[in-house]
Amino acid sequence: MSTDTVLSAATRVIPSVEYRRERWHNGLGWTREILRAPDTGEWQVRLSIAEIEQDAAFSAFPGIERELVLLRGQGLRLRFADGAVHTLLPPHDRVRFAGEAEIHGELVDGLTHDFNLMWRRDALEAELLHRPLVGSMFFFTEPAVAWAIHLLAGQAQFDGDTDLPPMDAGDTAWLAAGPRKRFALRGGGELLAIRLSAR
Repeated sequence: MSTDTVLSAATRVIPSVEYRRERWHNGLGWTREILRAPDTGEWQVRLSIAEIEQDAAFSAFPGIERELVLLRGQGLRLRFADGAVHTLLPPHDRVRFAGEAEIHGELVDGLTHDFNLMWRRDALEAELLHRPLVGSMFFFTEPAVAWAIHLLAGQAQFDGDTDLPPMDAGDTAWLAAGPRKRFALRGGGELLAIRLSAR
């Protein structure tokens, strides 16, 4: 499947109650999958929320880039095989790393929930932004550019004739690539905005 086809998966709002809970790739934890594209076969982009309940090794994903954002909990320490250590602390520390990296995660003080962005590095480029939402924020889709918006806190609504439902904290919107279009998101709160483009 072409990258353009992946990024043009239908525009929609995905309520948090529809996220699919499943075991980690290595069986050592749980994740709630928000979306994957394409839906079948080998995905090129995947959004999920990892539920980390114990110190554990991370699954390996060769060919994948990852970015992790702490959503809830007192922190997560990542120990890399090369000796590097990175600690994610509240409220929303983040780290980007290669999916094939050998990593052991250690909880700072109890359970954490962590937003997990993964994308195939030979097909896509991704930029993750953490922003307050005050009033209106604008997102532009293009033929090879899509957006994913995860609402961390508050409430939001797309203006205009999008037919998209309102968003509550924890929900995610996918804005498909296609003819250039402006989406106006209005509300109050905090969000993660991910710009995905074809490499």
